[in-house]
Amino acid sequence: MKLHTDSIYLRPLTWEDAAELLELRRRNHEFFQLFEPIRPASYLTLEGQQELIAQAISDFAKQTAFAFGVFLRDNDQMIGRVSLSNVARGAWQNATLGYFLDKELNGKGYTTAAVGLALRYAFTDGQLHRVQAGVMPRNLGSIRVLEKNGFRYEGLSLRYLQINGKWEDHNMYAITVEEWEK
Repeated sequence: MKLHTDSIYLRPLTWEDAAELLELRRRNHEFFQLFEPIRPASYLTLEGQQELIAQAISDFAKQTAFAFGVFLRDNDQMIGRVSLSNVARGAWQNATLGYFLDKELNGKGYTTAAVGLALRYAFTDGQLHRVQAGVMPRNLGSIRVLEKNGFRYEGLSLRYLQINGKWEDHNMYAITVEEWEK
């Protein structure tokens, strides 16, 4: 399964992606660390990425999360990842959106496009009603990505996640299928 625009495509992560995902994470480690939890050293190993992909494959099969690699269409290079995690079924039908993109390719519209494709999956094949995202107030680029995709601001969650060793406030954004269909 591939979801695509003219410039990028998304597909579920596979075992074969582990080395490329590791290289992407290593190349961008300092940049990503500003927006992520501190992880053990094993995270940035091939085995660590293989474990993450194994979990992603299992979660996809159970429909508890959907993780996609983001690839350039012209050369199939992996440039990021977008995921719908913490899928809740029942009355909520909700997921949490997360994403990252190679620092060198920021500002080209790829992240906005990848989030748009992930929303298409969420509200069609994923059969979700709502997708939410938390973003640190200083991460203006990420806020723009969400706004361009129709997310609405819902409020501020104080000390929401421990990022890079510090409890960080996050702006909460969400979109429902009704808003997305417009």
